[in-house]
Amino acid sequence: MKIKFVAASLLFVGMSMIGQGSFAQGSKAKKEIGLQLYSVRSMMGSHTDPNAYNANYAAVLDKLAKMGYTSVEAAGYRDGKFYNTTPEVFKKNVEKAGMKVLSSHAAKPLSKEELASGNFSESLAWWETTILAHKAAGMKYIVTPWLDVPKTMADLATECRYLNEVGKLARKHGIQYGYHNHAHEFQKVEDKAVMLDYMIENTDPENVFFEMDVYWTVIGKASPVDYFKKYPGRFTALHIKDHREIGQSGMVGFDAIFKNTDVAGVKHIFVEVEEVSGDLEAGLKQSIDYLLATPFVKATYAK
Repeated sequence: MKIKFVAASLLFVGMSMIGQGSFAQGSKAKKEIGLQLYSVRSMMGSHTDPNAYNANYAAVLDKLAKMGYTSVEAAGYRDGKFYNTTPEVFKKNVEKAGMKVLSSHAAKPLSKEELASGNFSESLAWWETTILAHKAAGMKYIVTPWLDVPKTMADLATECRYLNEVGKLARKHGIQYGYHNHAHEFQKVEDKAVMLDYMIENTDPENVFFEMDVYWTVIGKASPVDYFKKYPGRFTALHIKDHREIGQSGMVGFDAIFKNTDVAGVKHIFVEVEEVSGDLEAGLKQSIDYLLATPFVKATYAK
């Protein structure tokens, strides 16, 4: 009887340990989380000098994939190349690391002449080449990451027409085009309209989506969730960012943000880390581990 009891006890403990192991694995289940590669600019090389790019950036991609990142948003497009390699080579390097090429930041500000005339033909010619390069790299999205605060409402209206035209051109080639905010878009232009509100209201959802940077939205003294509810379905992607490592500052209400992703229309999330407390790689790992462990982040947002 005592032998049977000991055996049964050992079996129970063994089964409990298996169960705990399964739970631990489940709590770290793979989630679709991209990384904006601006986060690793010190590892990838300068995005302003093509000759300063890291020729062995594929090793950086391998490290990111091992941390758990599943896709990338590039920040190194220049003159038809990504990080000084062809679109095809960039795609191959990302996929070899086990990640997807998903998105890229690219911008072509209007010249003073274009802004004054409303004739965007010169910039749209640049965009045609740029869009084709992104298509060759396997991109699904192109995002413009910056627009200065226009001096007048008339200029803001012209910029919105320009965004629409770029989006229409991208859509023709099977790519979706978006705009990424910082904090300054929550200012009013000529004290008449909040810049971001006007942009959302005066761009066609078929041509232009918005990639909300939740940290910069908070810095701009606005509520991400309020914007989700005011403009449902317009926020295809989110930049998940904090003051340093994600989830450490308490400044950004990530739980409320993630609970409202359906109304926002979110399909993809990208971590962006601009600063870390210490080592960059440790900060990147800490950031994704937070998102992998927390229950309010879904395994996927793709519809």
